[in-house]
Amino acid sequence: MYARMLVLRFPKEIVDKPIITNLVRNYNLNFNILKAQIFPRKEGMLVLELQGSRKDYDRGIQYLKDVGVEIEPVAQGIRRDEQKCYQCGACTSVCPTGALHIKRPEMEVLFESERCSACELCVKTCPSRAMIVTFDKTLAL
Repeated sequence: MYARMLVLRFPKEIVDKPIITNLVRNYNLNFNILKAQIFPRKEGMLVLELQGSRKDYDRGIQYLKDVGVEIEPVAQGIRRDEQKCYQCGACTSVCPTGALHIKRPEMEVLFESERCSACELCVKTCPSRAMIVTFDKTLAL
C-alpha cells in the first residue's frame, strides 16, 4: 500500500465537479480528508491522505493534474521557525503522527514534515509560535 499526504487546490472553474468521487471510483484509491476549505465559485483546498497501489496512485495523480488540480505535499506548507523555537517540547505532546518528537538524550525537538498530517494542533500549542502553516493562507475568499 502506497500512501501520501497531499494538499489539493481546485481552481474555481472545477470546484463543483465530482473529482474526488471519480478518483475513488476510477483509480481504486482510498482517501482520508484531513482538512477542507471549499466555497462555491472560489478556489478550493483539500488536505488528504491518498492511498492505494503505487500504479493506481500514479494514475490517479495524473488524472488530478489533467483536470487542473494543483498538487503539493503537505510538508511543503508546514515549517518550523528555528529562530523562534526554544525546544520546550509542548508541540510533541499534541502531535498525533509523531512528526514532532523529542530526540533523547539530547532533548532536542525534531520535526519530520513528511509525517505531518496538517492538523495544526502544534500551531495552537506552541508558546513561541514557531510552527507555521501556509498552505491555506492563499485561498481567494
